[in-house]
Amino acid sequence: MTDLFTLTGRTALVTGGSRGIGRMIAAGFLAQGAKVYISSRKAADCDATARELSVHGECISLPANVSTLEGVNALVAVFTARESALDILVNNAGAAWGEAFDTFPESGWDKVVDLNLKTPFFLTQALIAPLRAAAKKQPAKVINIASIDGISVNPQETYSYAASKAGLIQLTRRMALRLVKDNIVVSAIAPGAFASEMNRDARDHADAVKARIPAGRIGVDDDMAGAAIYLASRAGDYVVGSTLIVDGGVTHAR
Repeated sequence: MTDLFTLTGRTALVTGGSRGIGRMIAAGFLAQGAKVYISSRKAADCDATARELSVHGECISLPANVSTLEGVNALVAVFTARESALDILVNNAGAAWGEAFDTFPESGWDKVVDLNLKTPFFLTQALIAPLRAAAKKQPAKVINIASIDGISVNPQETYSYAASKAGLIQLTRRMALRLVKDNIVVSAIAPGAFASEMNRDARDHADAVKARIPAGRIGVDDDMAGAAIYLASRAGDYVVGSTLIVDGGVTHAR
């Protein structure tokens, strides 16, 4: 029971790990003893975050643009050159686009859906060999980062974002049923308001945002880290295909 939440001896890869929710999760994994690789599109930011997080444990920067299959394969190549097994994959890299219905462009659809929905599938597929290798000794984990916008509707006109996150929740269920046969447990997290570059409202207008949250506050780093640690650790081994909502009660109030 004392080892229920430990990640000691495990290797994790977190996409979009240089900032926001990805960074929160990476820091939490390091605190629980994992070796963590982080990836993001901007190499300088990825390298800087890895240096900063290395005070908590071994954190390695693998810059990559996973919005394309070429970028996915490049990340997999550099990861597998260093590691033969992957215990935890966090599909966190994502994008958003907000625009009025009448002018919403195809580019705002393709960019968001490709990164938020297509990339998690194809990155997991490309990493299946190291995931299966890790799963020989204990369940390997895939954690997809969805959003409460894929569960309930917010007032913003973020059509492709909401659709991609709803799709990711369903994709999580479908992948989970297949991959659990290989001792790979797939689950998801649906965050609510956490201050980040993507959620600038929560970052820049916290007082207004928290007034709409039943818990009365914006999510903090430990809220996200705790949810991810639960799913990644032995504690979450029997959570198959489920999406953990971490939003302070917002989805119940909408």
